[in-house]
Amino acid sequence: MKLPVKFVVALAGVAALAAASVVYVVQAKANSPERQVAGTTVAVDSSVPVMLGERGRLLFRNEAPGPGYGNVASVPVSDPGGARRISSLACERFFTAVDRGLCLAKEPTPRPGAVARFVDAGLGEVKRVEVPGIPNRAKLSPGGRMGSWTTFVTGDSYSKPGTFSTRTAIMDRERDELSSNIEGIPLRIGDVPQRGEDVNYWGVTFAADERMFFATVATGGRTYLVRGDNEAWNARTLRENAECPSLSPDGTKLAFKKRVADGDAQPWREHVLDLATMRETPLAETRSVDDQVVWLDNDTIAYGLPRGNGKGSDVWSVPADGSGAARLLVPLASSPSVTTAAR
Repeated sequence: MKLPVKFVVALAGVAALAAASVVYVVQAKANSPERQVAGTTVAVDSSVPVMLGERGRLLFRNEAPGPGYGNVASVPVSDPGGARRISSLACERFFTAVDRGLCLAKEPTPRPGAVARFVDAGLGEVKRVEVPGIPNRAKLSPGGRMGSWTTFVTGDSYSKPGTFSTRTAIMDRERDELSSNIEGIPLRIGDVPQRGEDVNYWGVTFAADERMFFATVATGGRTYLVRGDNEAWNARTLRENAECPSLSPDGTKLAFKKRVADGDAQPWREHVLDLATMRETPLAETRSVDDQVVWLDNDTIAYGLPRGNGKGSDVWSVPADGSGAARLLVPLASSPSVTTAAR
């Protein structure tokens, strides 16, 4: 997300596909420019549907051209470059946890609109929430109870024409309670209560207790990492310049993007924050990652990265301790997440 804060920044049931038991190849063709990635092929396995209950699967948004473009797909974590299964569920962002999924999709409306779909292990819709704006982020808690999403919106009184702010929601599926805009949560910057009109949140990530969360908050021209409490309904900043946090499975570390340069060329560098010491470590990925990363395990993160030609994205991974090097995980893919067992 390119700093989509309220003090204004411009915007720079469902069935799985089940055909014959074959593996075939989809190749880019010169039809729709947004789908074309010349010279790239991916293998597709249509013999088995996409299921969230199967452990060891990497879920993602398929960006290979042809049938299934934009749909949820999966590959084995052990063979991420292998044949992908592609569903019929179209999403801009997708996340899975404990046999559940959250799909943030576009809605064809006169004004920009979206829908947040909670789905079961077979990708069947169990709950939907109509959402204003353009899809941007989606996340589930480790136990699947809490969900959050962020969209770009227009029309806030302080926004300049042609610019966007964000709207972030949190939903408790167990209680069926929705906070459609968490900007009203009482916020402290350090020990000082903050009541600014321009308070803005995005990029929520949840702790395993289903109560604590982390997010980015922006106000007064600054961005902060914030820790919030769903039950007490309050939030407090932890530090500045830490966006789109993602909590590690063991709850000890946060991956985040840090602004390291002005301008739009290469503004971000992915870091990991040790929550016990509050020490940050820059990761070996030196390209500008504008994504809310996911943890494949306690030692590795994954993220979407646009191709240099601007045609499509790939999913990459990098060690979370600053060592090693980034490596291509899944070509023509974005919005990764991993199937997990109940905790």
